[in-house]
Amino acid sequence: MKALYTGVGKEDIGKYVIFSGDPWRVERLCKYMDSPKKIAFLREFNTYTGMYKGIKVTITSTGIGAPSAAIAMEEMYEAGMEVAVRMGTVMSLKEDTLGDFMIPVAAMRREGTSQSYVDLSYPAVADIELINIMNDTVKSVDKKYHNGINCTMDGFYTNMHESRFSKESNRDIDKTFNELRKLGVDGIDMESACLMTLGRLMNVKTCTLTIVTVLENLKDKLEGEDRKEAEELLCKVALEGIYNYVNKKELE
Repeated sequence: MKALYTGVGKEDIGKYVIFSGDPWRVERLCKYMDSPKKIAFLREFNTYTGMYKGIKVTITSTGIGAPSAAIAMEEMYEAGMEVAVRMGTVMSLKEDTLGDFMIPVAAMRREGTSQSYVDLSYPAVADIELINIMNDTVKSVDKKYHNGINCTMDGFYTNMHESRFSKESNRDIDKTFNELRKLGVDGIDMESACLMTLGRLMNVKTCTLTIVTVLENLKDKLEGEDRKEAEELLCKVALEGIYNYVNKKELE
């Protein structure tokens, strides 16, 4: 039986799953896999399964935000997922971090979807073993990484970036950034806390691997070839990180 939204079945996926917000980033990632097979492209969910250095890996997109990310997580879990890596981009609150990796140890749950699963007192925490593997993988490509705390929110134009309407409404976007900086938060995204929370509840090893493409309120951002190269590297690190994780397990 195929899942309602992603269209996947137990025979379609590997136990290692990479989640990408952008459906077209999935197509880029396929270039680094052997014999990628398109499973389905329904709504925002673009799914392939293929091999990477002998390991069966599934990649699927979630679109933007926690509600659709939770649907993807649920349906991949139903099909047998055991390890989940969110691969995406992040807005940084730290200067001079464009192009750096953020691999948060935990995230503030300011999105609403995870609250439909469990009380806010339950923490959104990544798997420490996966974090360490991803750290080492990033170091192997001579890039910087940050293991801080992220904040996951629902409202892009209410919390993360000014718009015509936010200005007309006299909404102070900077208030969010100032508060989070005081709390020592490194970056803001729209999915990580939900996926980390569900991963813990499902006993699925979960982590977030993101690359900084914009600073707060888009005051600076990677563009053109710099952005393209950063996303290509993100794809490579995600796959190589899973390979390194499996290798480590086999040696234990």
